[in-house]
Amino acid sequence: MAEQDSALAADHPVAPRPGTDPAASGTATVVALHGEIDVLTAFALSDRLDALTARPHPDLVLDLRAVGFIDCAGLGVLCRARNRVLARDGRLRLVTESASLRRLLRAAGLGGVFELVTAPPRPARGGSGR
Repeated sequence: MAEQDSALAADHPVAPRPGTDPAASGTATVVALHGEIDVLTAFALSDRLDALTARPHPDLVLDLRAVGFIDCAGLGVLCRARNRVLARDGRLRLVTESASLRRLLRAAGLGGVFELVTAPPRPARGGSGR
């Protein structure tokens, strides 16, 4: 499985950036995604997000600023993460400055579904500040 993950990261990097894990920022878990979120990467990303949304009251921030492409499978992954977070009384934020992503969400009927922010939350005072 680890071999498959490293191949996925090399060909379609949608996991947290190499060298970093999802980082805790205050009470939120921030996951920086990059590359393409498409039919080739959706399953692996969904598995990773499922693990991050398994506990009660997840506070998940998906930083999409370095994502260059999202297809309908990618939108499905975002919707699944949102549904899992809400079912566990949590919070999901998408970090994006992309007007095209906002248009895509509106065109897919998801315009008001996600909480969109332009920057990830700052680390809590006294935190590690990785």
